[in-house]
Amino acid sequence: MTTSHASASTFSDVSARKSACSAVVGLQWGDEGKGKIVDLMAAAHDAVVRYNGGANAGHSVVVSGSRYSLHLIPSGILYPGKAAVIGNGVVVDPWKVVEEVDGLAAKDVDTRGLIISDRAHVVLPYHKLEDGLREDLLNRSNPATAEGAPSTGSGNIGTTRRGIGPAYADKCQRAGAVRMRDLLRRDALRERLSLSLAVKKPLLSGLGLTDAAAADVDLNALTDKCLAVGQRLAPMIQDTTQLLHGMLAQGKSILFEGANGTLLDVDHGTYPYVTGSSCISSGIGTGTGVPTTRVSRIIGVMKAYTTRVGSGPMPTELNDDTAHRIRERGREYGTTTGRPRRVGWLDLVATKYSVMINGATGVALTMLDVLAGFDQISVCTAYEIDGKTYDYFVPDAIELSKAKPVLTSLPGWTQDLSTVTSRDRLPDNARKYVDFLEKYLGVPIQIVSVGPGREQTMIAM
Repeated sequence: MTTSHASASTFSDVSARKSACSAVVGLQWGDEGKGKIVDLMAAAHDAVVRYNGGANAGHSVVVSGSRYSLHLIPSGILYPGKAAVIGNGVVVDPWKVVEEVDGLAAKDVDTRGLIISDRAHVVLPYHKLEDGLREDLLNRSNPATAEGAPSTGSGNIGTTRRGIGPAYADKCQRAGAVRMRDLLRRDALRERLSLSLAVKKPLLSGLGLTDAAAADVDLNALTDKCLAVGQRLAPMIQDTTQLLHGMLAQGKSILFEGANGTLLDVDHGTYPYVTGSSCISSGIGTGTGVPTTRVSRIIGVMKAYTTRVGSGPMPTELNDDTAHRIRERGREYGTTTGRPRRVGWLDLVATKYSVMINGATGVALTMLDVLAGFDQISVCTAYEIDGKTYDYFVPDAIELSKAKPVLTSLPGWTQDLSTVTSRDRLPDNARKYVDFLEKYLGVPIQIVSVGPGREQTMIAM
């Protein structure tokens, strides 16, 4: 997701009252362009808060010609004077945070606004080992899936190998899990690591741990490594729930930033091909301690087409010249992994489901410019599964893998959209495409993006 921002007043001028809190969530399988929308909306808020996920998420932000790749730090860090908060629902790779902080400092970005929840759980080196070893085992166990056969729920997950799933699993198991506050407490840290390693060592050995990774499961070495990074981050670690409620009591506004996408939600996504956290808007409550009743505006972000990274069913997937054309024009390669994204026509059935479970009050449509030049554009408006037609989403990998898209064809357009500044100035067919999506989804499309720049955005809030 690549964005650019100019004057901070662009979004503020059309924003709702300053005391209102907002949320930005992805409506597809991630990579929808949330970074740009967060960047646009951050100017009208006092803090930007991540509430889920980890370093498996990522977006690029371009400010005055400089590109910033962020994976854990909220993009609010690029606005001086605004708090950029990593909530308790995020699993934090502290070494990745240091890497991002140093990268930002090298570009003269003030990172004093970064605050990390003391209750956020830590992604440790052995979580990454476990993640990779499990994925390798699944690849070996189901070579057909690894070679690209349809996913039915028994193959590899397509994880980013960033240790996210194992860290969330340890959080739920409660034994030996390390939280950010523990990085500042030697005795508690050592006790927790000792307990965790008692379980992890035999598990990792069974999965094929090599001697080269021995330091990652050595108690003394790992304790010292954790204490060192804890000292580096100590000024940033605090009780963020109290902080956020204090801001609300002062009438300040907060923008909540969801990572990944709704269809990767651990409960409501295409299980088991999902991430380990709650990506949807209701995850704000558990991920920050701020009840969702405080959020008055929820903007769901969707591309004008569909993409997915990793394994799992994707009914509208294309494997032809059209897919290649969209992928290259849309620069569809993962910010975190660099992997080429799977590409397909827009799946409106899935997107409407996401709008529903997030309670989206509006939609931001991104990458509309990528579709210029097609004579016809297709959208999926229903599924056919075992001879039956379904007009609703099926969040089950096995059933969804059997779904054939029922496509509606719409006329395309040839005009370049990159300089269009208002929706009523879009070419007729492009405007009709947006109108069709809006009518199907049943919520207003309030933002339309036709390029990475802030000026390449139409806003009607």
